[in-house]
Amino acid sequence: MTNPTPVATTDARDALRARIDTAERRNAERTLADQAREAASSAADYTRANPLTVIGGAVVAGVIIGLLTRPGRQAAGKAIHSASDAISNAGSNAKSFAKRRTGIGQSIGDSVVAYGMTMIDEIMDTARAGQDRAGELGDAAGSKAKKLSASASDAADSAASSTRAMARKTRAVAADTFSDLKRRATR
Repeated sequence: MTNPTPVATTDARDALRARIDTAERRNAERTLADQAREAASSAADYTRANPLTVIGGAVVAGVIIGLLTRPGRQAAGKAIHSASDAISNAGSNAKSFAKRRTGIGQSIGDSVVAYGMTMIDEIMDTARAGQDRAGELGDAAGSKAKKLSASASDAADSAASSTRAMARKTRAVAADTFSDLKRRATR
């Protein structure tokens, strides 16, 4: 009456689908891990090529994080007050020095300002590159999440379809069995 083969085939098919889903997840994770390794490698290469820029960026990041706390803001206020006093004193000292040695003072001042501007430009470029890379990683993670969501949706659709097909077969077998029993009963 009933044939056990469809159930065994369905079980084998489900086991195969589970193995395929596991392999796809493993591949998706491996790809994200590869991207993370690539980002770490490029960060290490950049650090080796531009150590002062990275140190400056780390200092700026540390200062910003420190400023987010109350003691950090208080210390920053004291430091800014001290720095403004030092700058005003340095400015007046530089003016008097520049008056005495106009050529040397001007050259040193120009050099310091040029170096400071170069450092600021490098820090900004590094920040932009980091922002871009973070955006790329976010996009890649979003893409992987969408693929996993689609894969899960496909698996759910497939499971629902298999369940409907099995229900139809079960209904047909039950109807045949009922008809067979009814025919035997009427004899």
